Amino acid sequence: AMGSWLVNHWLSAAVLAAWLGINIFLFTYYFLFFDQDERYFYTRAILGSALAWARASAKCLNFNSMLILLPVCRNLLSFLRGTCSCCRRTLRKQLDHNLTFHKLVAYALALLTAVHTIAHLFNLERYNQSQQATDGSLPAVLSKMHLQGSNKWLNPIHSNQTTVEYVAFTTIPGLTGVIITLALILMVTSSTEFIRRNYFELFWYTHHLFLVYFAGLVIHGIAGLVRGQTEQSMAEVPPHHCAKYLTQRDQNCTHSCCKDPEFGSIPAESWKWVLAPIILYVFERILRVWRAQQKVVVTKVVMHPARVLELQMQKKGFCMEVGQYIFVNCPAISPLEWHPFTLTSAPEEDFFSIHIRAAGDWTERLIDTFQVETPRIEVDGPFGTASEDVFQYEVAMLVGAGIGVTPFASVLKSIWYKFQQADQTLKTKKIYFYWLCRDTGAFAWFNDLLASLEQKMAESGKADFLTYRLFLTGWDTSIANNVALHFDTAMDTVTGLRHKTIFGRPMWNMEFAAVAAAHPRSVVGVFLCGPEALAKSLQKSCHQHSSLDPRKVKFYFNKENF
Repeated sequence: AMGSWLVNHWLSAAVLAAWLGINIFLFTYYFLFFDQDERYFYTRAILGSALAWARASAKCLNFNSMLILLPVCRNLLSFLRGTCSCCRRTLRKQLDHNLTFHKLVAYALALLTAVHTIAHLFNLERYNQSQQATDGSLPAVLSKMHLQGSNKWLNPIHSNQTTVEYVAFTTIPGLTGVIITLALILMVTSSTEFIRRNYFELFWYTHHLFLVYFAGLVIHGIAGLVRGQTEQSMAEVPPHHCAKYLTQRDQNCTHSCCKDPEFGSIPAESWKWVLAPIILYVFERILRVWRAQQKVVVTKVVMHPARVLELQMQKKGFCMEVGQYIFVNCPAISPLEWHPFTLTSAPEEDFFSIHIRAAGDWTERLIDTFQVETPRIEVDGPFGTASEDVFQYEVAMLVGAGIGVTPFASVLKSIWYKFQQADQTLKTKKIYFYWLCRDTGAFAWFNDLLASLEQKMAESGKADFLTYRLFLTGWDTSIANNVALHFDTAMDTVTGLRHKTIFGRPMWNMEFAAVAAAHPRSVVGVFLCGPEALAKSLQKSCHQHSSLDPRKVKFYFNKENF
């Protein structure tokens, strides 16, 4: 297990290093190319190093635009996960970092867009200055070359009245550049954690500006405003040798440098980078539509307290594993919106289920609709790598924070089924389950599950298989008074379970010490579905409480990417 964790992290680092390496290589290579190549000698005379900054960032923008769609082709990822089922599981787990990689590429696009835009603002300013210059300098002479003939121009600005605003809103590169940048800003700002959690619809619809982004990107370079000297012209009038004659030419010039240099546009090439990913993504969307048409039967609807809706469903050929998720669409509410939900059923059950909490307009409307009628539901999935690691440890410590408890519903049920059926793949002998939650309302549906598990275990004489501790991290005086009043009762006043609810946060050192004392020779797997701060705290405790003696207790931390 420790080896798997190390390989997983090493692979993540390797993917990151490869991506960074390619970006650095592309930027450096093209920066030096445009900064030193003879073809752009005259272009540099006007623009200076801003040319290289603009072109190098453009190459990296193309590369990252090529990558941005791949991590969100979820059916492609499922196909890859299936084809490499023979590979190491750690390799398949890398595919679960798809959204992290997607965000990383998006941030890189935002940074590169800023570099590209700033470089072009400098370029525009220098083009303008050169056009207006009357000092007979090389940039001034080059800027007047459009008067010599249609193919001769190097400076795209041919008038002294041209402003940055004019270029930005009347030329193809200017207008598409503004549109692309606005689309990117809207997509990045509307995809923050806060907006995704509270205004998912805003995030969902704004993200479809990617269509505008790619259309703009493909058109952006078509006008070819940045030019370089043509191959034929370079052979006839090599710039290093002939440049000086441009500014000091005699009327009756006869030598080889008398001819004016000629220039050609850099061909648009963004389409070459993004064509394949766009085709893949189109197939992905077609596949989603086809899968969505397959009939889903809602077999049971349960309305839990605190506005949590449980849907039990069946779909022909649906085959799930622990820790996976599905995308759900309700055409009656919105034909376009698909929302992800973690599966809360176990693979051993003859249905699959999700629990939907009221957390936004769409979920509110879905819950309201189900209270009146049973609308048609479309399902795409399941997706994600199964969280089978839980079954590989003799002792498992499962930690769920808030809604992060959802995947553990599937895990706990599946472990219980395996335990009952004496499944040989199950090594687990003991489970410690910790749930940290802010308010009692959110406990309700999960309480029912824990209560039924508790009852089943007690009936089969295995009551000590599962030890769970519920931590209420936010409470008011009425709850506290009620607890004080019923302190001696067998059942918990908050949850009605045998195990008492603990008020406040867990003292992890004490929890780990107790587990280490109870299992002095075991390998303990620690699994978290919760925030990053808690992950750090648990990782630290795993390290502190693991014995250096290989025969004694060891804690291995796994942060599941549910």
